[in-house]
Amino acid sequence: MNLVWLVKIFVLCIGAYSVGASGPDVVHVGAIFTLKTINGNVSKIAFEAAMDDVNSDPSILGGRKLSITMHDSNFSGFLSIIAALQFMQTDTVAIIGPQNAVMAHVLSHLANELNVPMLSFTALDPTLSPLQYPFFFQTAPNDQFQMTAIAEMVSYFGWSEIAAVYSDDDQSRNGIIALGDKLADRRCKISYKAALPPDPTATRDDIKDELIKVQMMESRVIVLHTFPHSGLMVFNVAKSLGMMKSGYVWIATTWMSSVLDSYSPLPLKIAHSIQGVLTLRPHTADSKRKRDFVARWHQLSNGSIGLNAYGLYAYDTVWMIAHALKKFFDQGGTISFSNDTKLSEIGGGTLNLGALNIFDGGKLLLENIKETNMTGLTGRIAYNADRSILRPSYDIINVIGSGYRQIGYWSNYSGLSVVPPESLYGKPANRSSSNQHLNSVAWPGGATERPRGWVFRNNGRQLIIGVPNRVSFREFVSKVNSNGSDVIQGYCIGVFLAAIKLLPYPVPYKFTPFGDGQKNPSYNELVNEITTGVFDATVGDITITTNRTKMVDFTQPYIETGLVVVAPVRKSYSNAWAFLRPFTPWMWGVTATFFLVVGAVVWILEHRINDEFRGPPKKQFVTILWFSFSTMFFAHRENTMSTLGRLVLIVWLFVILIINSSYTASLTSILTVQQLSSPIKGIDSLINGNAQIGFQVGSFAENYLIEELNIPKSRLVALGSPEEYAAALEKGTVAAVVDEKPYVELFLLNYCQFSIRGQQFTKNGWGFAFPRDSPLAVDMSTAILRLSENGDLERIHDKWLTKKGCGSHASDNDLEQLNLQSFWGLFLICGIACFVALLLYFCRMLRSFSRHFPEESVPSSHGSSRSARIQTFLVFADGKVEDTGSNSKRKRKDMVSDGYEEGSKNASQRTDRDMISGERHDGHSWPSHY
Repeated sequence: MNLVWLVKIFVLCIGAYSVGASGPDVVHVGAIFTLKTINGNVSKIAFEAAMDDVNSDPSILGGRKLSITMHDSNFSGFLSIIAALQFMQTDTVAIIGPQNAVMAHVLSHLANELNVPMLSFTALDPTLSPLQYPFFFQTAPNDQFQMTAIAEMVSYFGWSEIAAVYSDDDQSRNGIIALGDKLADRRCKISYKAALPPDPTATRDDIKDELIKVQMMESRVIVLHTFPHSGLMVFNVAKSLGMMKSGYVWIATTWMSSVLDSYSPLPLKIAHSIQGVLTLRPHTADSKRKRDFVARWHQLSNGSIGLNAYGLYAYDTVWMIAHALKKFFDQGGTISFSNDTKLSEIGGGTLNLGALNIFDGGKLLLENIKETNMTGLTGRIAYNADRSILRPSYDIINVIGSGYRQIGYWSNYSGLSVVPPESLYGKPANRSSSNQHLNSVAWPGGATERPRGWVFRNNGRQLIIGVPNRVSFREFVSKVNSNGSDVIQGYCIGVFLAAIKLLPYPVPYKFTPFGDGQKNPSYNELVNEITTGVFDATVGDITITTNRTKMVDFTQPYIETGLVVVAPVRKSYSNAWAFLRPFTPWMWGVTATFFLVVGAVVWILEHRINDEFRGPPKKQFVTILWFSFSTMFFAHRENTMSTLGRLVLIVWLFVILIINSSYTASLTSILTVQQLSSPIKGIDSLINGNAQIGFQVGSFAENYLIEELNIPKSRLVALGSPEEYAAALEKGTVAAVVDEKPYVELFLLNYCQFSIRGQQFTKNGWGFAFPRDSPLAVDMSTAILRLSENGDLERIHDKWLTKKGCGSHASDNDLEQLNLQSFWGLFLICGIACFVALLLYFCRMLRSFSRHFPEESVPSSHGSSRSARIQTFLVFADGKVEDTGSNSKRKRKDMVSDGYEEGSKNASQRTDRDMISGERHDGHSWPSHY
């Protein structure tokens, strides 16, 4: 607004009116209020009382008199400007007012130009910034703190949305904006705003039209930010519309507390229309001075009106100016005015602009006001650097009967409490949720239980719930005809019905199938119907995806799911060489090599000190082989004597233990768990290949494969049923099918020739969809969690989704018993080893027999000779061979000693021993027989 233009217009209106400067013994202060309002009436009485008290104390102004001139703006902004201009012409050093923020924005420009401080305790618009309006000063807590208190009350009672009803002027509008910001900080919001014509121009019809709109909204928590005239009319209309009954919550701003304090007891008509309302009142600390003033008020007002909190602020504002003036005079300041050069430069016309002078001491007086630190009727008065009042606080009031009951306090220091804020200032601030408390509330309609704060849109009509009209996997959702009517049933429906029974309030609903019944519908389109208003919610096997959460709110998932790959598999049965499968060829080779290496290392460490590792080279080589491989079974009998040898052996035995255990575990798995093989190993095989991939019609899998995995759309084949899955996989139309796990599990119950390949490669869940910020979504999530905790969710799952499939008839014995086919390879190797060993043994024996018993040395007939030779061979084979090279000297001495001590009792044995000794002398060895 052009300030100069305003000055021209209104100076012209007042003509050449001017008043000579008052004498130095009178200090002029102006006040601009609407005297017909509650606060205007109360403030006038308080101003006069404060002025008398200041003037009665000569120490305040040094013998000067304070003169407060009241101007009645009569709800008119025009008259407010006129009053301000008049004050500027009468050498006014300060102005109290205006009463509302609309004029504060305008008059503050005038105050800035002429350096006249302007103080207000009712124009509390939070946008009246001291940076923009340095000469405007709010002496009471501005609406930002009041809106913070309301936001914390909304959060405390657990509501997430409110409807705001307000007068469409600067102060109310900006207050609601501040409320929206404070609610957003607490994850709440204003769901609907109803703007009324500015007070006092709003009519009953205007209010009724807006309240009907509010009544059609979901939120039943209503914040009313207006003025007494419009506010009382709102409650009267609300009562006639049934909006003051149980289930509603009304929170009025401080205007309501002014009505309660100034007109107590309330007229019955007003009292009946505001029962259960919550309101705020600026908190003023209890003190003797305050009690004395309250006792004095009846005499001051002649019983015409009661004292409210703003009357106390009015009184204290006058004293603030008085103390600032005292300091001003003590600093040597004088009341003087000078011409404004900007106004004098404006030419044209006959406007008397010279009457508007700049207060020379205005800046000094403003600084003194900013530095105020005193105790008044409202308590301690001091201000922060941003000019906000120090430690603002409010009383929280509940209207009951013809009066009210205080249920608690709010302060910027400690939040919500049931004790006065000043009692908490000496303690550390604690804003935790567990430390926030209010007393019980009597809500509208006489309810004592906290209202849930919302209803279904359009005043409780049935919810239209969309459900997918599936043609496959009907165990999840299906439409069936029962007794001539369509019934929606299935696992998802069962979960929804069980959850909705746990809600603490009834929910009217109606299922509406979505889809043509010929193919599965598009779930993206189904969810989108919520945003267009076709459905109030959707229930079914709806996957929670990122794109869908941008459109709607989902409940807590009631089943975990994710995409998996299904492909044909070939059962791999155990074969004769299954025992080789636990290790790769490299593993077998390295293991065998280390057997030889460890045996050689131990031999090197032991052969010089250990007789068991000494002997002919052939014997030592055999010892190395035997020792190393016998450690596999911990069956080695050779003792290790060296420390290094034992260290190597301990480490090697530990390695063998691990290898044996791993081999055993792997072989057990191979032999007992059914092995399935397929060229498709998982989603990576499909991404890297070029084969066709199947997906379920309507599933989000198509978009995921295209957008996230960059698989060309030409490779994707839409399939509509389990039968189509099976046919496409068997015929090779698709190499694999990608679908969500619950569908796949049902599919595999009937088609055991297929299997899941690889791991689940997405993590999702199914949930019920509701409009954004729907409180029903939160309550349903809580109900689903309760179903999960008490086991009902699992029971519903078992009822609909657990059934016998093609693989369920195999007996446990078939799965656990092992057959010969898995082991005949081992038996074959063992048999071959035995056969080769026996063959070599008999060859060596025949060779040795032929050397010791040549055929010509046995004279006899041909038949008897052969029989005798066979008998000799059998005796030779049964005889014991004494090892000539491997026994130690101690053993040979023992044998010789035994031979000479047996005596006659063992004569034949001694003879044989002599024969053997003779053979040994000749360099030969042959067996003896008994």
